[in-house]
Amino acid sequence: MIIGLTGSIASGKSTISAMLKEKGYPIIDADLVARLVVEPGTSNLREIEHTFGHAVTHEDGTLNRDALGKLIFDDPAKRKQLNDLMHPAIRSEMLRQRDELFESGQKTLIMDIPLLFESRLQHFVDKILVVSVTEEMQLQRLMSRNSLSEEEASSRIQSQLPISEKEKGADAVIYNNGSIEQSKEQLERILVEWDI
Repeated sequence: MIIGLTGSIASGKSTISAMLKEKGYPIIDADLVARLVVEPGTSNLREIEHTFGHAVTHEDGTLNRDALGKLIFDDPAKRKQLNDLMHPAIRSEMLRQRDELFESGQKTLIMDIPLLFESRLQHFVDKILVVSVTEEMQLQRLMSRNSLSEEEASSRIQSQLPISEKEKGADAVIYNNGSIEQSKEQLERILVEWDI
């Protein structure tokens, strides 16, 4: 079984992912894969530099995420350009990792995909687990975690599908507004229900 784990920025998805990893489930993390496919020397990184200019790479040849982030967050056309470059490479690597895990005998794995719905990747997974949080808490967490102004944090949140929409497409939801213990209890209940 493939479980798609998703949420929104600052919803606490990484915390739930860590809990699942602790339980021994293999995690295919889209964010880690996204880093892997733009390592120095990759065709992806060359393509990004060609499209967005030399300012998006550091002198050592690594991707300058801050510079790229500033370019795309307020520009939907540039964000789409970047997504069109990145998504095929990320999907291909995630599927490669999935096949490798199943070939090694794994029965259940987690695909941690922050933009599962935005990227229309529901067909990649058997069940969808959404980590949800109130808008107020999401805004506060993001401002504090990334040292952003309210305006910057709101802009990043609004670049994603609202959590309420993601909840509608979920097989189960973890409401991550309380303590870590409460979130863990919800996760345990879901795993029992899904019999995994």
